[in-house]
Amino acid sequence: MKTGLKGRAAVVSGGSKGIGKAIARALAAEGVNVALLARTKADVESAAAEIAKEFGVQAHGVACDITDPESVKAAAATISAKPGFATLHILVNNAAGPITRMDRQIEWPDQEWENAVDVKMLGALRIVREFKAFLPTDGTGRIINVAGASGIAVWSPALIHGINNAGLIYATGFLAADMAPSKVTVNAIVPGLVGTEFRQEWANGLGKQAGTTAEQAVGDICKQKGILFGRWAELEEVGDLAVFLASDRASYITGAKIPIDGGFSVNSR
Repeated sequence: MKTGLKGRAAVVSGGSKGIGKAIARALAAEGVNVALLARTKADVESAAAEIAKEFGVQAHGVACDITDPESVKAAAATISAKPGFATLHILVNNAAGPITRMDRQIEWPDQEWENAVDVKMLGALRIVREFKAFLPTDGTGRIINVAGASGIAVWSPALIHGINNAGLIYATGFLAADMAPSKVTVNAIVPGLVGTEFRQEWANGLGKQAGTTAEQAVGDICKQKGILFGRWAELEEVGDLAVFLASDRASYITGAKIPIDGGFSVNSR
């Protein structure tokens, strides 16, 4: 399938690892030049160098704290000044705070709630605000938001994470209407359980606790959650969906919130 993406430019937040890096790799495989945003300079520069070497595209890693408006503004100026990035065809909002605690989130202090929303929800809006001036108005502009399945269904203990994802899903529809006069599409990918680096470690830990394998532990969790396919999504599968939404083949799709969750959202339990 011809995507029409070769030679275009993308910005991916949370691009140093996990889903963000997978999306950047998938776009680079189609010939897209990519700029990665992440808080840790060494990590994001390493990820960009890896992508540039493997796919032969321009890839830049830019340290950016998306909770800081000035940092986001500076990143936009830095990236748009690079050769080939004056026009930024694709914005991917993927950044989110790390999962560091599994306790009951209604017990968290206000500051922890606010910190989580500041990264995921408000961070995405800051990126759109600062980068939208560089999006083309010829129908090739794309905004892709990555919002987890906890935004559409209860996924314990993800209270604040679910609020973040639900907010980003709402913002997707709002921005689709807002950006339509500029011919920019705005869509959301809604992943369920995904085999990120964090989840790999998590599955290994569950397997050890249960005296079984990581694969069996994941299967048990999938059964508990009602994931019909009984496995998590591979990172490449999420990347493929992002490529489609970024491509010319998706030029008439906007405001969509597309689950990629192995049937979790069917909720057949």
